[in-house]
Amino acid sequence: MKAIVPLALILLALSGCHKKHARGVPPPPLPVSAAVAVAEPGYTETGVASWYGHPYHGRPAADGETYDMETLVAAHRTLPFNTWVRVVNLTNSKSVDVRIIDRGPFIDGRIIDLSHAAAQAIGMEVSGTATVRMEVIRAPETIPAALFAVQVGAFGVRANAERTRTEMASRFGSARLVERPENPGVWRVMVGSETTLEAANALLSRISQETETKAFVVRLN
Repeated sequence: MKAIVPLALILLALSGCHKKHARGVPPPPLPVSAAVAVAEPGYTETGVASWYGHPYHGRPAADGETYDMETLVAAHRTLPFNTWVRVVNLTNSKSVDVRIIDRGPFIDGRIIDLSHAAAQAIGMEVSGTATVRMEVIRAPETIPAALFAVQVGAFGVRANAERTRTEMASRFGSARLVERPENPGVWRVMVGSETTLEAANALLSRISQETETKAFVVRLN
């Protein structure tokens, strides 16, 4: 006669197997926007480039100099200012060398924002975007101690930005509003103040997992 196993024991065994499997599941990967950017020559990224002109032309860039859309400069979220990179349009193989002076782009999947002159040089001023390979070709002579934050939003109404800042500060420890001179009237909510890109990416991963926010790691200096 076959032994009858109580239903409760079967459910308990299944429950134990499920928990053991769950512990073995690796954590989800970092979002695409968690780019690992370094200044050493030879470092590369592949993704979408865009370009920006007016109304930013003639305004201060993030490094303090005046942005001239007809010079070979660009914006990147985490590379140090004055890093030189070579950008190759993978559609037509045209390339251009640009100097990083600004921060951006703040659209998921994009890796670099070029000046109008740089976009013309690689044949993407009409299309507005292109798939490119970006390579660091020259690091700055001096690089200040890094400071990173996670940008969780940009708002045209300060009250909305303040509400988001308050919520993020309560959940993740610290958050502040930043209004940049090149984009007056837009308040960015920056969370954290991390001295390494690894720590900033870890914070980004946590924010992305716990909220539905499209966030980006940004170097503040």
